[in-house]
Amino acid sequence: MTRADVLVVGAGLAGLSAALAAREQGASVVVLERAPLEERGGNSRFSIGAMRAVYSGVDDIARLVGDISAAERSSVDFGAYTRQDYLDDMARVTERRTDPELARILVDGSTDCMRWLRGHGVPFRPLTRWQVKQSDGRITFAAGSAVGIDGGGARLAEALFKAIEHSGATVLYGARAVSLIESEAGVVGVRVRQATPDGVRGMDMAARTVVLATGGFQANPEWRTRYLGPGWELAKVRGSRFNTGDGLRMALEVGAMPSGNWSGCHSASWDLGAPDVNELPLGAVFKRDDFLYGIMVNARGERFVDEGADIRALTYAKMGRAILGQPGQVAWQVYDNKAAHLLHDEYRAPRAARYRGDTLAELAGRLNGIDRGAFLATVERFNAAVRRDIPFDSGKKDGRCTVGLDVPKSNWATAIDEPPFEAYPVTCGITFTFGGVRIDAGGRVIDVDGAAIPGLYTAGEMIGSLFYFNYPGGSGLMSAAVFGRIAGRSAAQKALQIQ
Repeated sequence: MTRADVLVVGAGLAGLSAALAAREQGASVVVLERAPLEERGGNSRFSIGAMRAVYSGVDDIARLVGDISAAERSSVDFGAYTRQDYLDDMARVTERRTDPELARILVDGSTDCMRWLRGHGVPFRPLTRWQVKQSDGRITFAAGSAVGIDGGGARLAEALFKAIEHSGATVLYGARAVSLIESEAGVVGVRVRQATPDGVRGMDMAARTVVLATGGFQANPEWRTRYLGPGWELAKVRGSRFNTGDGLRMALEVGAMPSGNWSGCHSASWDLGAPDVNELPLGAVFKRDDFLYGIMVNARGERFVDEGADIRALTYAKMGRAILGQPGQVAWQVYDNKAAHLLHDEYRAPRAARYRGDTLAELAGRLNGIDRGAFLATVERFNAAVRRDIPFDSGKKDGRCTVGLDVPKSNWATAIDEPPFEAYPVTCGITFTFGGVRIDAGGRVIDVDGAAIPGLYTAGEMIGSLFYFNYPGGSGLMSAAVFGRIAGRSAAQKALQIQ
């Protein structure tokens, strides 16, 4: 029987952070990765790499990304993002349901954890690509995710697996954990099925402590329908095909307390033509997050959401749910020529589903399944409702709104009246689920009686009660790193005490 001080199940950012933190404590570590080597890295590998952390100004950014030139300092306003800003955003977007203690741990650990990741070789860069230029050419950062991983999820995985190998931890690929092993002392190992050239073999792996970091259940259509509701089996999966809820199932089987928003998830606007489950070479090419600068209509030709309710980072993760609730689980993002320069490169990718017309009537004629007359009437009413006396400013919430519409647009409202016109069919893309298990401040899993389950820890998307309904962009990767580091450190310290 293979034995380790700490057994980490899952090799995304949360699992790898746990493994590195455990090795720093001197514990022996084995990581079980369900994916084969070529698909390793979990949901994190599909990410564009935004990470939301507290920072006080440009010097904090420079400590992570390296030198920032004088020219860049003069052309970019990095602003600041305080501890209170972060806590306020967490409370606001979760409708004040986030667990205050978990939110505090996330926020207070964010800055130091970014520096810790950099120390393990993760490269960072300013996230200028997802900011918008002002009319004078300056870039002003929206509060929060000022820094991202240079190279996104692919570079994150490359750096962390290199650090894991250097640390002396062992990674087993194609190793699916199927159940936890218990004794009177608590959780003492994992039963594993591993794919080998000779077929699948079963084995028991013993450990003094176990960290579950297997992600949510977003790639499991049956669980999506069970917990998120009817129709969710039709959502497209934006990330790893291996996140099917195995860790959650195993934790619940040994008595873990279910916690948080089990009917909620991170779901974004995603290209209608995307595959049902994303593929690593495609990455984020199907992102359609520039809805702020146009309108979204459903098959009835009606607007159904306030596209300008807030900045992108605080609204994009709930747009998928809104689209899934529309007839046929489809909507169209509509833009005119004034917005063309504001759309990100993904909208111009060869695989993007898009339609174009020199008139709105011509565009409507190309949108299969839409009520064309209602669509044209919707655009006419929208154009008439725009407050043209308020200046448009793509770099901030500008207050340029509509008046008199049943579904308002609160910011960035601009008439759709300058040809050519474009429409992008979109549907729901699910990223990760919010339901999880309860933990304490040390990452220990809490059981249904309120006691810690001996030997069992968790991190990442398996944590419940952190996100509800929505999340601030960049806080998902940040929570994976912060809580992964905590769980790995705690698990190692406990394992070494048992020796």
